Amino acid sequence: MQQLEFFPVPSPCVGICSMDAKGYCQGCMRKREERFGWLNMTPAQQRHVIKLCQQRYKRKMAQSKPSASGEISTQPVSPQQDLFE
Repeated sequence: MQQLEFFPVPSPCVGICSMDAKGYCQGCMRKREERFGWLNMTPAQQRHVIKLCQQRYKRKMAQSKPSASGEISTQPVSPQQDLFE
């Protein structure tokens, strides 16, 4: 039995549409196909994409933590940080 969806899943877009070196949007962490296909996805697919974005964001933040030499990365913090926590 499929769960009824009463509210649409909001897009994770924050209007910062530039790609990083891995091909992910720096604002929402979605791949190009995920961004362009968002409106054609089912709510379950959209929630799955958001979970993938959360994982990508956590990996990115883990890589930007201070290294053993004490250097701090200067990668920007996502403006959508509350979505990813």
